[in-house]
Amino acid sequence: MAKEVDWLLSVFHDNSGVIAWNDDWSICMKAETHNSPSALDPYGGAMTGIVGVNRDILGTGLGARPIANTDVFCFGPPNWTGELPSTLFHPSRVLRGVHAGVRVGGNESGIPTINGSIVFDERYIGKPLVYCGTVGLMPRRLADGRESHEKNPIPGDLVYMVGGRVGSDGIHGATFSSLELTDESPSSAVQIGDPITQKKMMDMLLEARDACLITCTTDNGAGGLSSSIGEMAEYTNGCEIDLGKVPLKQEGLSSWEILVSESQERMTVAVAPKDKDAFEALAQLHEVEATQVATFTNTGYFHVKHGEETVAYLPITFLHDGVPQLELESEWTPPQHVAFTPPNDLDQSILLKEMLARPNIASKETWVRQYDHEVIAQTVVKPFVGVERDGPGDAGLIAPIHGNSQGIVVSCGIAPRYSDIDAGAMVAASIDEAVRNAVCVGVDIDKMAGLDNFCWPDPIESEKTPDGKFKLAQLVRANRELERICRAYHLPCVSGKDSMKNDYGVWPNKISIPPTMLFSLFGNQPDVRKTATSNFKHHGERIYLVGTTFDELGASEVAFHLKERGDVEGIGGQVPLLEDPKNQLDVYRKLSAAIQNGLIRTAHDCSEGGLAVALAEMCIGGRCGAIVDIDGIGGGDAFTRLWSESLGRIIISVEAQHELDFVEIMEGADIHLIGMVTESSEFTVEDGYDTIIQADVDELTTSWKGALDMTGVVE
Repeated sequence: MAKEVDWLLSVFHDNSGVIAWNDDWSICMKAETHNSPSALDPYGGAMTGIVGVNRDILGTGLGARPIANTDVFCFGPPNWTGELPSTLFHPSRVLRGVHAGVRVGGNESGIPTINGSIVFDERYIGKPLVYCGTVGLMPRRLADGRESHEKNPIPGDLVYMVGGRVGSDGIHGATFSSLELTDESPSSAVQIGDPITQKKMMDMLLEARDACLITCTTDNGAGGLSSSIGEMAEYTNGCEIDLGKVPLKQEGLSSWEILVSESQERMTVAVAPKDKDAFEALAQLHEVEATQVATFTNTGYFHVKHGEETVAYLPITFLHDGVPQLELESEWTPPQHVAFTPPNDLDQSILLKEMLARPNIASKETWVRQYDHEVIAQTVVKPFVGVERDGPGDAGLIAPIHGNSQGIVVSCGIAPRYSDIDAGAMVAASIDEAVRNAVCVGVDIDKMAGLDNFCWPDPIESEKTPDGKFKLAQLVRANRELERICRAYHLPCVSGKDSMKNDYGVWPNKISIPPTMLFSLFGNQPDVRKTATSNFKHHGERIYLVGTTFDELGASEVAFHLKERGDVEGIGGQVPLLEDPKNQLDVYRKLSAAIQNGLIRTAHDCSEGGLAVALAEMCIGGRCGAIVDIDGIGGGDAFTRLWSESLGRIIISVEAQHELDFVEIMEGADIHLIGMVTESSEFTVEDGYDTIIQADVDELTTSWKGALDMTGVVE
């Protein structure tokens, strides 16, 4: 795919993926997880997650400025009343702690949080998933002509540790994150974050970059100095470290502890000897500690000393290529589920209110409002939109260069429920959701990139994991769909990360997460003045459904709801599929063009809860009514057409004066005129001559906004 475009600058090579945004600027993005630390210490683990991914951006190339954060959380049900292992926190406590850690880490760093999601499932009780992401901005070239995304150290360059000091916190953090969680997991492996110290360090290093003082930089994350210097030493084929020079938080640390400690707020920076004085003077000016701890060599060895004593002497080639690759076997057997058969006598008006109050659908406003969305004064489309600024936003949209209307879209997709039936379908749905969300704000279809972050239960067969072959087969199917959909969408994956030990305890009492992949997307938006939001705008606007609805209720949100309510026995059935992604991309291109041409100001994707929930959310955001007829929009009965979660569907509303132009630009796409925005406060859904739903928008708003209180408990 890299041969097809000229804007991919760094792909799975650096701390984040980098693309050329325009002739003057590049943008990058990274997302990672902090699952095990957040299970042991929700506040501290999550804070180090967000400030750590900020450092990944700072450590990309010669340094990028973090300009936006994202966060996606997966927790156990906040109102959980079932059994809980004594060593685990209640899901509502995990929610409060994780949220506080990410909020403090992001807000105090002066970086806006513009996109995210929260997912609830009882299988995340054993280990929550805490995805933190950051978008960065960097000049294409520095004043001396160097490309800013390229690192260029040479033997003889001096290596500095910049920022915080080394302590006993975070020792073996990477090791314990690669194991299943047990009651013996050490809390000392969780790092302690300090975003204020990191902010000072960040400002200083960006100034050093602009002064052309840096030849190479990376963050001190997993593995501490052993990893950061060891990674950069591959460029020159050697290094010599003196641990005796490393500033410590406390005395008494042994050599190996200094080398692998993951204490936070630290960057490793290479500086040419001629720039030593200027770099140290700049650090002193910003009151940031910068200590020379190593020198790059070309000896071919990773040489670690403590004073005059050599404590490690390893070939660079062994460090990077010395570990043999695993060869594993997978075996796929389709899971068997009782088929989902909805009752015939459901009151769907009541069902809609119940669905809007489900934790996976309900508004997370009380939580998201505590993030700073405005800092840096660049956010165009925020997490909440509409008349009262409380309707759901589909994607974040920022304009980072003041005075320039070119924008950056940031979106995500996550659909772990589908992996109960097919992990491949789960991945396809996650990718398509991220793309749909981006299309809803007018993304440039031809310049968008993705990040795949896999979180899986242990897929290696053993006594502890007797079903390892099946879990590995799920992973194989997931990756095949990742390749198929991304190639069809011309959507290169430029970064990602895997977490493969998301279990608590041992068989047969193991709690394992459902196979989960978060797909994050960032891309170009040509003109932020021409975008769309999810809320209905004006009485008389025509409502169109773009896409076709199929009978795809397997593992749907309504299936889980009715099963939990005791109305049905199973959630089995056909999960949403993406049979023809190339054709779907053409539809998205047309719809995005319609938004960029100013024809559409309202667009919202269909995901959890299907058409019924999406339309209700659009009414809630606009504080207005709508009358809709779902006859002829797809296969199946009225229940299926309302609640199916088929992919590729977006609801738009268009003013009458633009309707013909919209229909013309969408020629060849599957579009359905389904209704009209009204002045009343009633949301009405009909199927031909039958009224299926009639609900007051104020009551729907109460259901959607009032479900999750500040403790995370469902009222």
